[in-house]
Amino acid sequence: MPATWTGYITFGLISIPIELTPAARSERISFNQIHSVCHTRLKQPLFCPSCDKFVDRSEVQKGYEYEKDQYLLFTKDELEEIEPDSAKTMEILSFVKVDEIDPVYFESSYYAKPGEAGVRAYNLLLDAMRKTGYAGIAKVTMHNRENIVIIRARENGFTLHTMFYKNEIRASDVSAPNKPEVSAAEANLAIQLIESLAAPFDPSQYSDTYQQELEKLIEAKAHGKKLTVVPRGKIEPVADLMAALKRSLKSKDETAKKGVISAVPKPGEKKSRKTA
Repeated sequence: MPATWTGYITFGLISIPIELTPAARSERISFNQIHSVCHTRLKQPLFCPSCDKFVDRSEVQKGYEYEKDQYLLFTKDELEEIEPDSAKTMEILSFVKVDEIDPVYFESSYYAKPGEAGVRAYNLLLDAMRKTGYAGIAKVTMHNRENIVIIRARENGFTLHTMFYKNEIRASDVSAPNKPEVSAAEANLAIQLIESLAAPFDPSQYSDTYQQELEKLIEAKAHGKKLTVVPRGKIEPVADLMAALKRSLKSKDETAKKGVISAVPKPGEKKSRKTA
């Protein structure tokens, strides 16, 4: 995979050449827009209403609308001239404990691979950060934006996460509900249920059920079949917390006795589907 960004990580007077590549990307089935009359795929070409013609991308320039229908035009060179040092150098500004950072700030993830000349310094910093438990805070400019990033030391190298700035975090309009009376017995059963469902995090256990169902639907439609859909169960608020907790624990215990690892059915959980 081609590098997203190339430059240097620096801390103190030490500089390490690195390349960043995306650590993850979403995978999903995408649909095209089709004209319902003739079933032709719709396109969105670049069209200039003033010249009344379609234009090539080579004729496209970036413009900022400072007044209604009034634009300031910028060339690629002009935009590159104002790039800060972080366009090529990622200076570690401070070190922090990862658990002090609210996950709401995390945005995108990247792997940092060292250049050949920086392998020794890369491993030095990696080992030191693993031993101290610290992560680095730095800035990097890419995609026309200066990002604040957190650099995490993992067993196989550095992972970087771009982060939202403080002013980008939206204030939550969700307030904690008033606390009704909860009995000690209910609280203990809730804790027992949580502990019965506790397990090490294993991302391989989870998959996108909706995408899987889309694949089945596409396969069925391609072969002129209809997908048999099982209606969802109706979910209603629990009236008797104690009874619901007891039933949940009983269900978990019965599953464990059968030697099958399974979670308590989740609200709205879908049953399997088949093609007719």
